[in-house]
Amino acid sequence: MNRLPKLIALALCLAAPAAAHVGSPDVYYEGSAGPYHLFVTIRVPQVVPGVAEIEVRSQSADMRRVRMVPLRITGPGSEYSPAPDVAEQSKADPQFFSGSLWLMEFGALQVRILVDGARGSGECSVPVLAEAQRVIPMQKPLGAILAVLMALLAAGLVTIACAGAREATLDPGADPDRRNRRRGRVAMSVAAAVVLAAIVLGNQWWSVAAASYARHVYSNPAVTAELEPGQRLVLRSNDTAWIEGVRRQPLIADHNHLMHLFLIRTPAMDRFWHLHPHEDGPGAFAVGLPGVPPGHYRIFADIVHSNGFPETLVSAIDIPAGSQAPADAMLTGDDSTAEAPALEETGADMRVSTFLDGSGRMVWESPASPLKARVASEFRFRVDDSSGQPASDLQPYMGMTVHAEIVRSDCAVFAHVHPAGSVSMAALELANSVVPDATVMPGMIMSSDSQRLDPEVSFPYGFPQAGRYRMFVQVKRRGDVETGVFDAQAR
Repeated sequence: MNRLPKLIALALCLAAPAAAHVGSPDVYYEGSAGPYHLFVTIRVPQVVPGVAEIEVRSQSADMRRVRMVPLRITGPGSEYSPAPDVAEQSKADPQFFSGSLWLMEFGALQVRILVDGARGSGECSVPVLAEAQRVIPMQKPLGAILAVLMALLAAGLVTIACAGAREATLDPGADPDRRNRRRGRVAMSVAAAVVLAAIVLGNQWWSVAAASYARHVYSNPAVTAELEPGQRLVLRSNDTAWIEGVRRQPLIADHNHLMHLFLIRTPAMDRFWHLHPHEDGPGAFAVGLPGVPPGHYRIFADIVHSNGFPETLVSAIDIPAGSQAPADAMLTGDDSTAEAPALEETGADMRVSTFLDGSGRMVWESPASPLKARVASEFRFRVDDSSGQPASDLQPYMGMTVHAEIVRSDCAVFAHVHPAGSVSMAALELANSVVPDATVMPGMIMSSDSQRLDPEVSFPYGFPQAGRYRMFVQVKRRGDVETGVFDAQAR
């Protein structure tokens, strides 16, 4: 009986997008819709179906109207658009628009944003993933209130059935005789049995509904990590359902790689690797470890499916002493590494990071005001050369001006972000493949690595929870990947 109120609580199940992140559900995006440069924040719905809260800020003041519509990223659902909803323009800030959208289905979705203004119209699509993540238990006071109401309702039904059978045929003011009283008792017994059966069946229905919902609850795929002879790291999943899902929706390249693997030594977070394994059979990936010192490492590995569904595989491994590859083992291709001082829980933000090879430094130019959780920010960094002047030798790194990995001190939050924000670039390309004049992805450098870039790089993001964070900000200079390491406290 105490579980029946949970029938009403089914709508309280919390859902969040299953992005290529861990514990970072909200979507932050920066890019252009035609002639208008936008900063978009999508607050994920708490139920699926559920309402996503969307904020759009324009860089210019000549945008007049913003409309929004949810669609599938791929397939028939991406082609037939329902009528878009109109965002409300702020009276206090005409460059700010806000609105809400119903997301009615699970999976890889997009929010298409259509804008109109003095310079004409434009549109862009932002990938959004809707997957149930967990269920919030009912609050005890609410459960108690619903239990009392249920008891009163049950008692009322039984009482009404008894009184109706006993007195329905009596004349006004007449007292029920023995036969009528017996009829009332029989009706009360039958009504009580019916109410009790409804409660029992309702409880069973709740269990079935909860189990069905639980099958939709998403968690980042867990894989086992093994260190094979020759310092060969192998990630392997034994989840047959997940492996079958990979067969149905094969992996696609993101920045020219099927997987981006990040290896972080914990708890100090003083060693970091960005590697690119290859497939090694169904549900398995392998990569050679170049000179990884002993310690306990957390593993985060990003992949993207052909339907635009990004995932992060999570695992951990202990590297024993004496097992690492030779110290002179070389990184190849786009692989990179970084060293940093141990993470300190001081609460102070670290604003300058000196490159270990002495070639310069990276400076965090974000405002000095305290960072707040779930508040969108523009993270800006400047790269200086060894003389302290802005560097003139930056090059594209896997087609981007900057890659950044953000990890909370307890590893409960991990995000891989780019100049376009927290969205997967492969999913973003799929979502914008049908958008006019959207052939160039935000932040993507469509030229050779010989191009010299501006010494200032940036990306949008918002810390999902309060806590201590370490940011690994990666750029490429003179053919080498440099990593600035910064600590930040979100309040």
